[in-house]
Amino acid sequence: MFDVSNQPPPLEPYNLFKSDRVLREAVRREGAGWAESKLDALGHELGRAETIAAGFAANRNLPQLKSFDRFGHRVDEIEFHPAWHEMLTIACGAGLHSSPWAKPQTGAHVARAAGTYMLGQIEAGVYCPLAMTYGAVPTLRHVPKLAAQWLPKIFAPSYDERFIPVAEKSGALIGMGLTENQGGSDLRTNTTRAEPFGDGSFRLFGHKWFLSAPMCDAFLVLAQAPKGLSCFFMPRWTPEGERNALRINRLKDKLGNKSNASSEVEFDGAYAGLVGEEGRGIPIMIEMAGYTRLDCCVGSSSLMRQAVAQALHHARHRTAFQKKLIDQPLMTNVLADLALECEAATVLSMRLARAYDENDEAAQAIRRVVTPAGKFWICKRAPVVTLEAMEVIGGSGYIEESIMPRLYREAPVNSIWEGSGNVICLDVLRAMGRTPNLTDVLKRELDADDARLKIFAQRLIDRLAAPERSDEAQARALTRDLVLGMQAALLLKHTPAAVADAFCASRLAGEGGAFGTLPRGVDLRTITERAALQ
Repeated sequence: MFDVSNQPPPLEPYNLFKSDRVLREAVRREGAGWAESKLDALGHELGRAETIAAGFAANRNLPQLKSFDRFGHRVDEIEFHPAWHEMLTIACGAGLHSSPWAKPQTGAHVARAAGTYMLGQIEAGVYCPLAMTYGAVPTLRHVPKLAAQWLPKIFAPSYDERFIPVAEKSGALIGMGLTENQGGSDLRTNTTRAEPFGDGSFRLFGHKWFLSAPMCDAFLVLAQAPKGLSCFFMPRWTPEGERNALRINRLKDKLGNKSNASSEVEFDGAYAGLVGEEGRGIPIMIEMAGYTRLDCCVGSSSLMRQAVAQALHHARHRTAFQKKLIDQPLMTNVLADLALECEAATVLSMRLARAYDENDEAAQAIRRVVTPAGKFWICKRAPVVTLEAMEVIGGSGYIEESIMPRLYREAPVNSIWEGSGNVICLDVLRAMGRTPNLTDVLKRELDADDARLKIFAQRLIDRLAAPERSDEAQARALTRDLVLGMQAALLLKHTPAAVADAFCASRLAGEGGAFGTLPRGVDLRTITERAALQ
């Protein structure tokens, strides 16, 4: 028997909050310093070896569809491994599904964002029902009677896995059903129809090509009503205590997000109630999308953080050519470059979360324009960050015993959920046109003492004022540059000079491309030490 040497110890146990300097600074800066003790406790819980193992177990033991009971009765239930329930118990206990609404206070959305940022590093699959529930609350408030019945269950810091009517449960989660196979992102082509029932309720007939987390207690669904595309609230159980006519045809075999059950469903006269005004379904769902798109930013940032943390941990322990990997100059460049991308994503995500804690005109402009822009660019960067981090680790990062393959498979999903790249960038163009104070807000946000940013920001402002701004073919470039400008300004205002200088030199004035191409003169050591686990 031979000894295995020159390998890093497992990255466990560790405190995801206490070890992350960038996250701790952002929480304080963006108004959630009061939550540090709770976040510290959550970071400890998530970093326990047992919790990390539960994340792996939830992905190895995939959800199973149970269509019928042993007597042949239709049940349409999903069976999950206990690890899935364990992760959701931790998440709901920490209020990651609803705490900003249950206990509104300054920094509440930032505190929740920080918690979900840590959760996603250990198991991202459970993020989906949490994000949908979080985003659903403002929509449910359009119907006071519905809100009175459901919000107390949603606000409860409790996860109840039982498939029973919500009145008998200690907590509730909400999903949504938008996408149909003939239209995808083109929601106006939806064919699911809603027929009035005569008592104020409706019955839904049709299908959804994607209904994620079908074990949720209710869903917000788009369907064609007599007055046009409308939003409906469809519980899994009818008011009479019967299983609703939601038929789960199959679970999707996805690239990633394996622990989360995404399904293909049919509605066979499913009971539902109208939410908001009939024919105004898309504007109502867009309100929800603002919150779920924020979660896409946070979720992708969290995947980057775990990938970079794993790469740095490996490089600090692994020796090659008589030096630790982290001390090899070219590797240091790669690691510093990855750390820059991760920090830029994190500081912007937390800044966006603060905009949801505020309600002035500036915050509204940021929510309306920068949230979808951030969703586009941060989510685009996550796959390349996870790939490069996997390469740092090498062969031991490519096998399934490592978390790296899971991170890599997970990384593309946030680019697709809640609007893929082109849809998002077109939304950004439309939002720009509907936000008259945008230029003034951006001038304040981009105001930082750096010549490179001043030039970059002025060019961006000029483009926003030019007729060419509406050129759809250039929407991706404009959206990218808006995000890069915001990230540069935040780093210049709030991070060490080494970090901000490297970002401006490589993202604003550099050519970019592969990671590890930071120019001469950049303080690589300071950047990597800042990103390393404290």
